[in-house]
Amino acid sequence: MKRLKSPAGWALLVLVVAGLLAVGITRDQGPQSPQDRVASISRRIACPVCDGESVFESRNNASATIRTAIESRVASGQQSDDQIIGFVEQRFSAQVLLVPRGSGLDALVWALPAAAVVIAGAALFVTFRRWRDESRLIDDPTEEDRRLVAVALDEESP
Repeated sequence: MKRLKSPAGWALLVLVVAGLLAVGITRDQGPQSPQDRVASISRRIACPVCDGESVFESRNNASATIRTAIESRVASGQQSDDQIIGFVEQRFSAQVLLVPRGSGLDALVWALPAAAVVIAGAALFVTFRRWRDESRLIDDPTEEDRRLVAVALDEESP
């Protein structure tokens, strides 16, 4: 397989990947049934009693109460998923989201690790390139260098 050496090849690769990501992100999953909505919302909300478990998975009374509240809101058909989650946050006054939102300060939870990986990769690239360029500046050993090494090796050998 040929390696991508030209900038046009890399640009084409980036465009194809970006296009595929855009299609994957924006693809509509179609209409959901009320049960699917309840399950989807309750999977995003943390159980207030259990550690690291969603309301969907938990079987304690607090989770059952939250699931019932979600079911009644979904059955009314008047609110979006985000509005229902906002209602649960206000009513139960706790940090209820298992996965942080993608906006505001919560977006930093998603952006900082990705930015750190990109910055670290760029730093490694620059460092390796600098080392490679410095190694090109080093001249081949001269006869004087070879003679000094030979003398040092002769002195070490018994």
